[in-house]
Amino acid sequence: MATLSDVARRAGVSPATASRVINGSSKPVTDELRERVRAAVAELQYVPNAHAQLLARSHRSAVGVIVHDVSDPYFAEITRGLQRVASDQGRLLMICNSYRDPDRELEYVELLRGHQVAALILAGSGYHDQAFTRQLNEKLAAYEATGGRVAVIGRHEHSGDAVMPDNRAGGYLAGRELCELGHRVIGVIAGPRILTTTTDRLAGLRQALTEQGRDLPERLIRYAEFDRDGGAEAAGRLLDTDPELTAIVALNDSMAIGALATLRARGMAVPQRISVVGFDDMPIARDVTPALTTVRLPLVHLGVRAMSLVLGAEVPVARVEVIPAELVRRDTAGPVPSAARVTAGSAPRARRGDAAS
Repeated sequence: MATLSDVARRAGVSPATASRVINGSSKPVTDELRERVRAAVAELQYVPNAHAQLLARSHRSAVGVIVHDVSDPYFAEITRGLQRVASDQGRLLMICNSYRDPDRELEYVELLRGHQVAALILAGSGYHDQAFTRQLNEKLAAYEATGGRVAVIGRHEHSGDAVMPDNRAGGYLAGRELCELGHRVIGVIAGPRILTTTTDRLAGLRQALTEQGRDLPERLIRYAEFDRDGGAEAAGRLLDTDPELTAIVALNDSMAIGALATLRARGMAVPQRISVVGFDDMPIARDVTPALTTVRLPLVHLGVRAMSLVLGAEVPVARVEVIPAELVRRDTAGPVPSAARVTAGSAPRARRGDAAS
């Protein structure tokens, strides 16, 4: 079994320098030396001494969390869950906003590792970016080699503990609901293309439409930022593309609320003229007028489960928990307008209620 001295010798550094890199010391080490030590750790398959890890971890009281934007209601709700468990266990929560900048996320992993946080949680969506994913996994592996714990929320290409909101099933529920209400011309306001959350929700929606013989042409998909202004602007572009649109699915509630603002400004009644379905069931979804039909994810629970995994007992295999989605029927989705019903192929059904899965 390789020792710390073996790693130092292979990397051409002193044992003290090797220890600083492996244990995430805050003392400065050049990037060149850091990479040499990491390469030696990988080549020798070095495993830090378990007793030393325990001693190091005993004074680690902070947990690092990287979110895309804590001001986004989605992440605010998840953070509530993270904070709940962290507070119960006497942990300090260090929150880093990446603003969906992959390079900034890599920097934050290094920064939190340097602060020797006990655990690290990635609470934002994964990216369709192989170079970034490779770099991220390398940095997380180096952090885990020092005794740190990692969990992710959402679909990431990381072999470790994960809490997975069932985004694809949620997209399917939204699509199926509109099809059963008779809608055929459906537009989609999607999030950024690079995010796995966007592609998963869109894939589920497309599956539901395909099963019901509906098309989802690319011209009826608009990619935008996951916020209110992005949704408002994208809704306008959809309506300009196809004025006969009878329904819009927004892949988060903030964008759905922006879409409602655009429809109101254009004098288009919801749901009498056009239906809108959101995603996430943020607290504001029930308070807007009309109240938003949406796909519910238990956002606080996502945070609770992720923090419970990284602060709970270690197990030898990765744990993946899939959190189900459910449809919440409120007031923004109704039957296709009678003028468009002739082409619907079958009579729609009108339903109202609280929730259905």
